[in-house]
Amino acid sequence: MKAIVTGASGGLGLEFAKLLAADGIDLVLVARSADKLESIAADLRARCNVAVETIAQDLGVFDAAARIVERVPSCDILINNAGFASNGPFDSLPPARLREELLLDVVTLTELTRAYVTGMHERGSGRILNVASTAGFVPGPFAAVYYASKAYVLSFSQALAEELRGSGATVTCLAPGATATGFAERAEMKRTLLFKLPMADAASVAKAGYRAMMAGKDLVIPGLSNKMLALSGRLMPRRAVLWISRKLIEQ
Repeated sequence: MKAIVTGASGGLGLEFAKLLAADGIDLVLVARSADKLESIAADLRARCNVAVETIAQDLGVFDAAARIVERVPSCDILINNAGFASNGPFDSLPPARLREELLLDVVTLTELTRAYVTGMHERGSGRILNVASTAGFVPGPFAAVYYASKAYVLSFSQALAEELRGSGATVTCLAPGATATGFAERAEMKRTLLFKLPMADAASVAKAGYRAMMAGKDLVIPGLSNKMLALSGRLMPRRAVLWISRKLIEQ
């Protein structure tokens, strides 16, 4: 078996890679940093006796998915983990950064899924895990593009899971809350209330997502508080949801 993991140089991506390697699954690790990937690959090869290929690729460019598929024409497991956010008033954020965010969080994820799901469907087996967020259940003032992109990932994943139902290929959406990774620093969210509150650790979140993916579940939301947050987005008055969301993210 062969698995592709995007954003594999740290955080959840690294934890997914460890879980896959421990199960004897060969890996293709994708991220921007070649040095980090090679170090991780060497460690996993030595400890788990699996084949590990690395692809140093920025996934926030238009042809990123095509470049990956050219190197790796098929896979048994695809974990679309790479993503980032931008924090601040929408009209102050650089357009180039917003474009990169949408390309990475939405376009590349969709194109990679499209590239590999056909083979999975035809073979009657395969697993796709798309990493969304509890952000996908509510609007996010001051991180509007990120929250909207995760709403897309959530909706897209659940719709595709239904299309594939009974085929042997499955799509799982992982929707974690705040997690201790490098995400907050890149998004410039470390000073926000959301990341000052207790956070989940990456290993436990990845394990929840991995188990759900291997079991073929449609959706997993790790942690009771995160499940309540997802539910509150549907039950609370919209104005209250927006106010709480703003207070968690606004600096």
